[in-house]
This record gives sequence, structure tokens and C-alpha cells, in this order.
Amino acid sequence: MMPLPLAYWVDNLSPFAIRFWGNIGIRWYGLAYVCGFLVGGWLMVRYHRAGRSALPANQVADFILALVIGVLVGGRVGYFLLYDFDLFLHQPLVLFRVWEGGMASHGGFFGVLIAVWWFARRSGLPMLHLADIQASTVSAGLLFGRLANFVNGELWGKFSTVSWAVIFPKSAPDGTPLAHIAPRHPSQLYEAALEGVLLLAFMQWRVWKSSVLRTQPGRLCGEYMVGYAAVRIFCEVFREPDAGVSLILGLSRGTFYSLFLAATGAALIIYGYRHRTLDVSAAKPNGRR
Repeated sequence: MMPLPLAYWVDNLSPFAIRFWGNIGIRWYGLAYVCGFLVGGWLMVRYHRAGRSALPANQVADFILALVIGVLVGGRVGYFLLYDFDLFLHQPLVLFRVWEGGMASHGGFFGVLIAVWWFARRSGLPMLHLADIQASTVSAGLLFGRLANFVNGELWGKFSTVSWAVIFPKSAPDGTPLAHIAPRHPSQLYEAALEGVLLLAFMQWRVWKSSVLRTQPGRLCGEYMVGYAAVRIFCEVFREPDAGVSLILGLSRGTFYSLFLAATGAALIIYGYRHRTLDVSAAKPNGRR
């Protein structure tokens, strides 16, 4: 017999860190992006000072700004192209209604790719080296972002009776009594632990305990893509598919798109291994050290 739903914790946290009035205020989700980019920038500066990165410390802020634009535009556009194309087709202005939510991590990856390519052309730095640098820090943003998803009570998991299951009021129609809302997996926390903590720890281990960032361009980015795809596919087992979003070949869209991410990552790993004699730390952007 299923335990009474009220025996579970209810996720009724406020999405606002500071609320001014109505829907105006500083949201945890926005702070998550800020914290992620700040941590990423701090790590990039440390890489350069330790002689592990060809990206000068005085260019880190410019690189972060490019990544911010890439993530926001790619994530937003990717959400509608990959998950809600019909709505975008009939209401294209929905793209600008950012207060309604809607970001896709796979779209964010593509936006970052464009940003890295643009910055590489502008700075004269090797594109794959820049890709490795950003890949080693991106999980900081995913960690904070998934925690913000949990606070917002969105992207919840499938029905579950495990002792740590959570009741998400937003998972049921408005006005539904809590006693009638079934508990679910807190899949956002699973993703925070795996996409965030685990992958960030692995990337930092690779940066500081090996020479891969300097000697195998593209490999670190490839390892991250394969790792992300693996943990995302695992977490999709517990995550409720988005309402109204059809499966592809019997797979959730998160799983399906991750397969392409894994294939691309594998190709980068092979490329980095075959070009492992190149020391990108000696690169001179725009002809300068």
C-alpha cells in the first residue's frame, strides 16, 4: 500500500531570492547563471596563472561574456527547436517571453560552440583549446542551475515511493489538494549531483592531474560531452518527460539528443589522442605571448 503523500516533503520554495513586488525580483534561477559564470571565470584565471591555459587572464572576462550570450541564446532557441517547435512556429514572439521559462541544455551546448568559434577567430587562440577550457568549467553552471530547477519545482521526476521522494505542487493542476498529489523523484537533485558535482570534479581532476589540457586539444571537451551524455541518459530514467513532447524512437528527447553529443565527444577524444604532441600552452594569440 502506497504511503500517504503528506508523509513526503513538499517543494513549495519561493523562486525569488529577493522579491520586490509581483513577479519582479531577483530569482534563484538568474543567480544560478551568475554564480556559474563567476566560478568558471575564476577557474580560467587560475588555469592561466598555473601555466595550463593559453587564454590570458585579461581576456577571461571577454570569453565569459561570449559564453554567456552563447548559452542564453542557444539555450532559449534550442528549447523551442528541440522541444516546442509547434508553439514557436505559431507564436514566434514567445522566444522573447523569457519570464515564462524554457531553456534547453543541448541548445546551450550549440550556442557555446558558436561562441567559442567566434572568440577563437577574434583572439587568435586555438578553438579546441578554448573548447577544452570551457568544458572543464561548465558543470559549475549546471550544478547551480539544477538546484534552481529544484527550488522552482520544475523538471520533476517520475512517480516514486522512495523515502526521499518529493511532492511538487506544480506537477498537478492548480487547486489540487496536496493529499491528492503523488510524490516524485527529485530528479533535479540527481542531475545536480551527476551533471554538476561529479562531472566538475572529474574535469578538475583531469586539468590539474594530467597534461591533457595542454597536449591533447579537444580531448577534454570530448570527455566532458561523453560524460554528460552518460549521466543525462541515466537521469532521464527518473525524469518525467516534458508534457506534450513526443518520444523519438521510443526515447525521451533528452536521451535521443545526448546520443549525438556522445558521438561528437568520442570523435573529439580520438582527435585529441591523435594530435597529442601539440602543446597549446605555447600558443601566441594574435602573434603575442
